[in-house]
Amino acid sequence: MAVAHQVLLLAHLIGFAALFGGFLVQLRVLEPEVNVAMLQGAWVQLVTGVALLVLDGVGPQSVNVALMVVKIVLTLVVVVLVSLNRKYQSVPRGLYLLVGALTFVSAAVSVLWQ
Repeated sequence: MAVAHQVLLLAHLIGFAALFGGFLVQLRVLEPEVNVAMLQGAWVQLVTGVALLVLDGVGPQSVNVALMVVKIVLTLVVVVLVSLNRKYQSVPRGLYLLVGALTFVSAAVSVLWQ
């Protein structure tokens, strides 16, 4: 079970890297777009996050439900924004920055919530 948790956590971090890296690549572009890395990274984050939640719920340790709900909601909002705006050639800069900010806040919540 510990190995499964570590593999899922690694996949979750790779999803974050793809999502945030895809965001950073488009920062200097005049008309940013939601690229494939962002879309795939967001979905990987959502799927592995839910899998980690289920795996932690089955284990003997207690789960911080509030933290998990905040993380899942943030990730779900990012997935919806990225998925709905993938079809457009460019997205408004404010919306694009919102996706990046929510991704960063999600990572900050994971690290800083005690």
